Amino acid sequence: MAATRRPPTLFRNLNAKIAAIPMILTALVVFVGGTAWTVVYSFTNSRLLPREKFVGLDQYERLWSSNKWLISIENLFIYGICSLVLSLVIGFVLAALLDQKIRFENTFRTILLYPFALSFIVTGLVWQWILNPQFGIQAVVRSLGFESFSFDPLYNPDIVIYGILIAGLWQSTGLIMCLMLAGLRGIDEDIWKAARIDGIPMWKTYLFIVIPMMRPVFITTLVIIASGIVRVYDLVVAQTSGGPGISSEVPAKYVYDAMFLSQNLGQGFAGSTMMLLAVIIVIVPWAYLEFGGRKRHV
Repeated sequence: MAATRRPPTLFRNLNAKIAAIPMILTALVVFVGGTAWTVVYSFTNSRLLPREKFVGLDQYERLWSSNKWLISIENLFIYGICSLVLSLVIGFVLAALLDQKIRFENTFRTILLYPFALSFIVTGLVWQWILNPQFGIQAVVRSLGFESFSFDPLYNPDIVIYGILIAGLWQSTGLIMCLMLAGLRGIDEDIWKAARIDGIPMWKTYLFIVIPMMRPVFITTLVIIASGIVRVYDLVVAQTSGGPGISSEVPAKYVYDAMFLSQNLGQGFAGSTMMLLAVIIVIVPWAYLEFGGRKRHV
């Protein structure tokens, strides 16, 4: 019997490829086209409406000479580093604890994941109330007799970004925990048994065996956290609106204010382009680790 001839590669899974055409066109036109349009007009002096009068790097020079933008970059850096480290550490620790087959695991997992179901606006408003010195934690502790206790991060320009960080961690850590827990549940039980037989301490098992095996989970988690960091906006608006003064400004809010409040599209486009560069800095290493490393092992 003659062997069945396989269709050329181009025509394999043809129905799936045809079905993907609308999504591909949407991505090219809306995302790629919109991104290119934004970058091009960041070199113009567009104000209320786009104008094709190019001014070179003037918008970028004005951007980086703005104290508001510099503060927003500093805040994003502080928020990003703290959020990245603490989300991973807290999420992994919670996942490791739940992985011990504790009672009411589903209940605890639901409670910890619930904040992620809330919008950032709701989270911001809730924590604005909790951190309010007249009604929140400070007021409760002082009512217990500790009159000198002070905890008002949202009203202190020096630490306001950490008050926003608390709300961000409360909302996002549950998702990180679930991702880590899924990774831990994928570890073969024989590995745990072998580690116990060899007398390897639990912390060494996690550090030198389990975590390296969870590399894909960590990479995915890092990308999710990093993308959330770059576009943080809702929490700031809901909690402080950028205050006190401009001490809690972030790049996304700067772009919004420039485009819709100051009606300076050119400046907003310049800020958007810088945020795009930040996203590229995140995506390129991830793509290299995911696909470049995989090709080397093939």
